[in-house]
Amino acid sequence: MKNVADLLVDKFRQASLEAFPELREKGDFPLEIMQSTQEKFGHYQYNSAMKLAKDLQQNPRAIAESILKHVNQTTEDGNPCIAKLEIAGPGFINITLDSRFISAGVQTILNDPHLAIDLPQKKQRIIVEFSSPNIAKELHVGHLRSTIIGDCLARLFEFLGYDVLRLNHIGDWGTAFGMLIAYMKETVPKVLQGEQKTDLSHLVEWYKASKQRFDADAQFKRRSQLEVVQLQGGNPDSLKAWEIICDISRIAYQEIYDLLDVKLIERGESYYNPMLADIVEDLENKGLVQISDGAKCIFLDGFQNREGEILPLMVQKSDGGYNYDTTDMAAIRQRIEEEKADRIIYVTDAGQSTHFQMIFRAAEKAGYLDPAKVQVDHVTFGVVLGADGKKFRTRAGDTEKLVDLLYTAVDQANSILKERSQDMSENEREKLAKALGIGAVKYADLSCHRSSDYTFSYERMLKFEGNTAAFLMYAYVRVAGIKRKVNVDLNAIKEKIELEHPSEVALGMHLLQFDEALQQLSKDLLPNRLTEYLYTLADKFNAFFRDCRVEGTPQQNSRLLLCESVARTMKQGLDILGVKTVEKM
Repeated sequence: MKNVADLLVDKFRQASLEAFPELREKGDFPLEIMQSTQEKFGHYQYNSAMKLAKDLQQNPRAIAESILKHVNQTTEDGNPCIAKLEIAGPGFINITLDSRFISAGVQTILNDPHLAIDLPQKKQRIIVEFSSPNIAKELHVGHLRSTIIGDCLARLFEFLGYDVLRLNHIGDWGTAFGMLIAYMKETVPKVLQGEQKTDLSHLVEWYKASKQRFDADAQFKRRSQLEVVQLQGGNPDSLKAWEIICDISRIAYQEIYDLLDVKLIERGESYYNPMLADIVEDLENKGLVQISDGAKCIFLDGFQNREGEILPLMVQKSDGGYNYDTTDMAAIRQRIEEEKADRIIYVTDAGQSTHFQMIFRAAEKAGYLDPAKVQVDHVTFGVVLGADGKKFRTRAGDTEKLVDLLYTAVDQANSILKERSQDMSENEREKLAKALGIGAVKYADLSCHRSSDYTFSYERMLKFEGNTAAFLMYAYVRVAGIKRKVNVDLNAIKEKIELEHPSEVALGMHLLQFDEALQQLSKDLLPNRLTEYLYTLADKFNAFFRDCRVEGTPQQNSRLLLCESVARTMKQGLDILGVKTVEKM
């Protein structure tokens, strides 16, 4: 089903061409239909009369009057669509939709498993790279944002019907591994031989100790560098040690991904290692590489440091080694040429903005990336702050481990539920606490504009009032409660949805705008677009619940179907956010 905004755009385009045939010569002309910010001005607003005034040499209000006369106010099959058109101010047209059109639209949503949202004619290949921790290091709150935001975007495009590849570009290669292997060979050889079990916390400590040795001991540094050479050369013992280190980290990361219900395909730096020599050779053959202090670099106009010097994109170090720049160049080429990506989305912190801008520009110059054919997006985000306004850390001053943060959220949710629902069984409460605790953490993150920093607060995110996961989950539970109380088989209802009360109409109208919210999110990749939509949906449902009794009224079945439409939309919206719904609270 075409969404309402697109339907109105078509109607006003046709009306504009009928009112002003000369616009046909322009091909594309200004046409903006926006949702009204206040319901007293109708449901939508046409805003383009002012932009057409110069071309048409007419007063904007006169333009609006001429267009209004030609707007077809019915659907293609002749049913009512627009109830009222009204000119306001210098030439805006306020658009109020017919309640019968809104009722029919909600009925269509209810009858369609995909909520009347059309699948794309071309199933584009979309790659989302997110999370991306470094092996032998704990996941921390910085990885939380990348993981949650990336998962939300992947879920969005999966629901919209695209072919989505979720990639975890982990840091699993390079000098750090030579250093760590050298240290572990000397101190815990049985671990590298697979004869002694360990966990990530020990690995982190060994990594810190090996870094100290590397910086202070020249002989150890040399041994570490030789280990890197052995590893990169494919030495079986070195590869075995590397695999053991990766496996230890992988087990710890998977616990967190399972807790967050996040699915990823691991494709770390090591995956691209065989491609690096070829990528450098190709860039050299294309004349893009210059030697700078023995290193092979690409210099791009417009990228300078604070001193005004051109920043280099280094694709090979002076010692012959490769780095992040080389790997990311190989990755973008592989994703376009082999994976046949139509869109690539990188989800990392804002500190990597310059790096990715340079990668995208270099890929264009090398002929790997054609922006007309492949869209690339760098989805950036701010940092997580503690109550003191500084980077979120533990009381001891260490970076907060993500796994500890998540389990604390579940524990706090459990405590709240124990107070609120004392008759709930322990097993039921623990399941609900997990859904609420993890959902609260995700929702609190996604409801903030991703480019902003936000302050982490268990107390605020677990509240049952305001724009929180608990508030939305409670609205969903309220619908479930209505259905249990009325106890009618929805599939047996023969009546159609008929919206009459203003609260019913407002709720129905908002349901019709779910598609628009998702389409907007697919363009600007801002998850708070969806959280704002769902918060408003819960708010409008609560107003309906206050104003319109369901059980035992002549409108019972129609209102019950409206409630079911709300539940399905809320459930799908929360699922895209990665938040689980529950039937009781």
